[in-house]
Amino acid sequence: MTKPILMAVDDHIHDLETIQRELLKRYGADYDVLADHSAAAALQRLVEVRAVDAQVAILLASLEMVAMRGIDFLEQAHELHPHAKRVLLLTHSVRWGDRSASQPIVTAISLGQIDRYTTKPGVSPDEQFHRLITELLHEWQRPGQGQREMVTIVGERLGGHSYELRDLFERNGHPFRFYEKDSNEGRALLQHVGRLDGPFPVVILRDGQALTDPTKEEIVVGFLGAHDSIEGGPYDLTIVGAGPAGLSAAVYGASEGLRTLVVEREAIGGQAGASSLIRNYLGFPQGISGAELTNRAFDQAWLFGAQTCIMREVTDLRMNGLDRVLTLSDGREIVSRAVVLAMGASYQRLGIASLEALVGAGVFYGGAVTEAQAMSGQQVFVAGGGNSAGQAAIHLARYAERVTILVRGDALAASMSEYLVQQIAGRDNIDVRIHTEIVDGRGDKRLEGLVVRDRSSGEALSVSADALFILIGAQPHTEWLPASIRRDEQGFILTGPDLTAVGEPEGEAPLPRPPYLLESSMPGVFAVGDVRHGSVKRVASAVGEGGIAIQIVHQYLPQSSR
Repeated sequence: MTKPILMAVDDHIHDLETIQRELLKRYGADYDVLADHSAAAALQRLVEVRAVDAQVAILLASLEMVAMRGIDFLEQAHELHPHAKRVLLLTHSVRWGDRSASQPIVTAISLGQIDRYTTKPGVSPDEQFHRLITELLHEWQRPGQGQREMVTIVGERLGGHSYELRDLFERNGHPFRFYEKDSNEGRALLQHVGRLDGPFPVVILRDGQALTDPTKEEIVVGFLGAHDSIEGGPYDLTIVGAGPAGLSAAVYGASEGLRTLVVEREAIGGQAGASSLIRNYLGFPQGISGAELTNRAFDQAWLFGAQTCIMREVTDLRMNGLDRVLTLSDGREIVSRAVVLAMGASYQRLGIASLEALVGAGVFYGGAVTEAQAMSGQQVFVAGGGNSAGQAAIHLARYAERVTILVRGDALAASMSEYLVQQIAGRDNIDVRIHTEIVDGRGDKRLEGLVVRDRSSGEALSVSADALFILIGAQPHTEWLPASIRRDEQGFILTGPDLTAVGEPEGEAPLPRPPYLLESSMPGVFAVGDVRHGSVKRVASAVGEGGIAIQIVHQYLPQSSR
């Protein structure tokens, strides 16, 4: 078989025939459709197709089977084909009637035994069923399982710049394939484009063009399609940062008639764009990747007319009468009547020299989505106790032999959502070490081990480690702001009631009026999302603040009219 496989298993013959018919009619040209009424026979077929290196894209199994539960079948099938998407098929009565039957489904999702669930197709065509299938095929293709890649990267997996480029493509939702420069495939590609000696990484486009050691800006502007659409000012609204909060502000601002510009120094999506799966965002009961969610939001803002300036850093912000003037890293200035600061925050650095020297060489800040598949059979550590760390650990556990979460505090539940705590508890290959901190690392060209210390006893222990993913705390990107924009001790921006509560610094003139909710100490400049003091570090909260900020901007703008 040369085409990827869609396999359905159901011991209800009539239901199986309906499922098979729906799959064949819609996907038969591009996929081989296999159907079996016996779970045991289906597992044997999966062994056979694995022997010939056939790709399995989606596995569908009925919840209610006599000889073997659908959940058990999907779990065993996953061991044979770990990249296949797993769908549990429900009868209509289970999906909408007997809600007590939902518990095994919830448990299966929490334990990572299934990826999705849906009712069996009834009418033909069943577009609700097909919507799920097409979404899963899209997700399956993203890691390069079945899609012709737009770009190939050849370099050193442990090279820092190579990792940065892979992370950039992943976060922007563009398929790519990576080969080590010394592998057979890598050498063949380098010879074909005449770049055997690099410099590395070498990025090869589909048309055969080769870029050697390109900058992130060259990739974003020349390949990913982002461009500088600044058309001059003044703008009604300039948003600094294109994470969930900034994109929400862009959507609402542009849709409500404000001339809106979004400036982003790196990739669309911010820290959320690197999340492997966001399951607690309203309207996505089975989760959505951070990259998918934020790229949809970016398209939405673009559709409403928001202009963008990607891979440009803002270096200064000042008042000029009624205008707010932002200075870019290339020296240009943007004049805007109002500004929304949504720069977010990045993971704090460990500050351990031995580990900082190995960033991209087994040590990663974030990056679990990009590097997960390379962790097959590895001993992986995750530093952090928040939701991002939990999501990373669960995703990595799909590939790594063992994942160990290192937490400085007393328990995961102190800083992590309960649904993630339950998922982690249900994974046999995830360990949690509380009261534990990293004090040193080992390795020359790549990470080989860690030295961790029990904070209660003071005992230090050396452990072997193939990779370390660091997701500890958050450092706001506010170092470039003027002193007139007041911040707390950690650098988060004070807004609204928090400004009133702390009072005016000694020697400074009072604000001309009480600040609006979300307004900073510079009138007309608002802060939303993770960059704001006291914010709730959740995607939904950031999106909500972005929308609220636009309502407040509308209140403010009449004051700044000429």
